[in-house]
Amino acid sequence: MVEMEKARPQWSNSLEFVFACISYAVGLGNVWRFPYLCQMYGGGGFLVPYLIMLIVEGMPLLFLELAVGQRMRQGSIGTWKTISPYLQGVGMASVVVSFFVATYYNVINSWAFWYLFHSFQDPLPWSNCPLNSNRTGYDEECEQASSTQYFWYRKTLNISPSIQENGSIQWEQTLCLILAWLVVYLCILRGTESTGKVVYVTASLPYCVLIIYLVRGLTLHGATNGLVYMFTPKGSASLPPLTLQLEQLANPKTWISAATQIFYSLGLGFGSLIAFASYNDPSNNCQKHAVIVSLLNSSTSIFASIVTFSIYGFKATFNYENCINKVILLLTNTFDLEDGFLTSGNLEEMKAHLASAFPQEYSEVFPQIKNCSLESELDTAVQGTGLSFIVYTEAIKNMEVSQLWSVLYFIMLLTLGIGSMLGNTAAILTPLTDSKFISSHVPKEVISGLICFISCIVGLVFTLESGSYWFDIFNDYAATLSLLLIVLVEIISVCYIYGLRRFGNDLQVMTGYKLNWYWKIMWAIVSPLLIIGLFIFYMTDYILAGTLQYQAWDAKQGHLVTRDYPGQALTVIGLLVASSLMFIPLAALGTFIMNRWKRENTSAMV
Repeated sequence: MVEMEKARPQWSNSLEFVFACISYAVGLGNVWRFPYLCQMYGGGGFLVPYLIMLIVEGMPLLFLELAVGQRMRQGSIGTWKTISPYLQGVGMASVVVSFFVATYYNVINSWAFWYLFHSFQDPLPWSNCPLNSNRTGYDEECEQASSTQYFWYRKTLNISPSIQENGSIQWEQTLCLILAWLVVYLCILRGTESTGKVVYVTASLPYCVLIIYLVRGLTLHGATNGLVYMFTPKGSASLPPLTLQLEQLANPKTWISAATQIFYSLGLGFGSLIAFASYNDPSNNCQKHAVIVSLLNSSTSIFASIVTFSIYGFKATFNYENCINKVILLLTNTFDLEDGFLTSGNLEEMKAHLASAFPQEYSEVFPQIKNCSLESELDTAVQGTGLSFIVYTEAIKNMEVSQLWSVLYFIMLLTLGIGSMLGNTAAILTPLTDSKFISSHVPKEVISGLICFISCIVGLVFTLESGSYWFDIFNDYAATLSLLLIVLVEIISVCYIYGLRRFGNDLQVMTGYKLNWYWKIMWAIVSPLLIIGLFIFYMTDYILAGTLQYQAWDAKQGHLVTRDYPGQALTVIGLLVASSLMFIPLAALGTFIMNRWKRENTSAMV
């Protein structure tokens, strides 16, 4: 045991470890998921349940995984096998989930590379609609949608009408995916030796870009509209803000969304944090680092939301004022008014006058007038790839020196994505390199290369014309329920199998600090109950939904339409959930059979 610990690689210093955790935890979810939740659940009022969930769920669970990894000094499989041979399936389940996530998550990096390469063009290729095949006007699909949506759905994804029409592999996206995996491989080539240096960049560069974007965002016209919208509770205009805040706080979905965001934002259950902590010095103060990483992760979410909503406000204001200008031109032409007679300042008054003086003509142009609304522009809730590759690009194309802002933005996305990939791959590689049989026969560089190669081959499914639909399936179902059950078993294992008192003594030996009552109550009671509640909610939500649905792109109408998943997709969803969770009972059963067989053989020999 002593020889193994001496031979085990370690971080050069504790700062490398903290940067690795921050780089892993602070990811795309902070940029494209948290702002969406603020928008959906009461603006600034969402921060109340979010911060409460950070204290009662996020911080305790993060500390638990870091402490377990540092104490056992192994990857997820070895860690839980050490606690009990019947629990090694928990680590296996974590490895499988991390593999699923790695295969689709790096596709986001390939998309970011694709957009980064196109960001050097002038004008940006998503700025305007292309001409149709006859060169008599703009492409019809692009006109129905928008230039940014067209570039995303047609030029980037070349998306098929439904998940049942797979289409062919897109070679441009395939090359970008290979490049993304090559970058990840170079970052993990030498284990902690190379990863420890890379995380300095992946952890710090996004903050530099966010600060630059914040300064630029706050100076954009309409930025304050977005910021006011972010922090203003949503609801009936007749209700005072405090009542709206309380109304949202009484909504169970607000709390569930806050708990879910904390849970997945910190990357719990994947085995990545356990793997990172296993390379720590045994005396490292993991309690302090858990608090630091938790607070930084949540602070980054809030900071990124301020940046996002300043950009969002600019985009909404730009679109609104463009709409107003078109209405002014329409009214001027329709009623044969003199140029300059209408301005934005007296538009509402003039609309009322024209409606009473020319009711028939006004009724013909009213539908276009009605579409102009700043509130409706801001109310358009977007998350995920829609926020990163459509909303942001639409705002960027209207900025001065748009190429510069586009390059900065997609470099930030890449560093966030690569940082998270370092954690996902560590969760897979650490248990493999911990195996004496594998590590003694296969060099670490070869193991890393094989994992990247296999993941890249599997990831080719996401470069099909239907790849975006399969991406959504993996994103929605590959980890959601699995991680909840994995972390629940982890907590029960530490508190009630290994023993909370025993684990507290181990922590005191490692850090020199006695485990206080706060951590004990959270681990033993509060956190498990929260996870059980989340699991029940998701199961109930799926059952009540009746059928699972997805958003398909309708090229003729130029927007997304809702469709039911076909049988083949439902089968894949079931396999994604079952293929990871089945390792927990199967490994326990296998261990039980092996132990019984050994006992019977021993007694027979006697």
